[in-house]
Amino acid sequence: HVQLVESGGGSVQPGGSLRLSCASSGYRYASYCMGWFRQAPGKEREGVAIIYGYGNTIYYADSVKGRFTISRDNAKNTIYLQMNNLRPDDTAMYYCAAGPLFAGLGPAGYKYWGQGTQVTVS
Repeated sequence: HVQLVESGGGSVQPGGSLRLSCASSGYRYASYCMGWFRQAPGKEREGVAIIYGYGNTIYYADSVKGRFTISRDNAKNTIYLQMNNLRPDDTAMYYCAAGPLFAGLGPAGYKYWGQGTQVTVS
């Protein structure tokens, strides 16, 4: 049974920082492509950052480059999203996702999803 559990969301002022965590279980974690996605009210879900190949391949959305950092701790089956210099347009529900193949920043390629954690910047 695959489980992805996000944590670390909250409310911050513009310019602040948050660190999201996603703990996973039930599959071959280290070989999977994992990513962070977000969805704001009235908008489509979009890819924020993905990590693949034991951490050797990383992609970011242009909107977060230089501000967000994705990382993974294979010993803990956990990925992280360090978010710095947050802006109001970063406000969204953030989801962790995983899939057995490289899928890039498009949400459709991911098989497993967490329940999400809310990030509010205001």
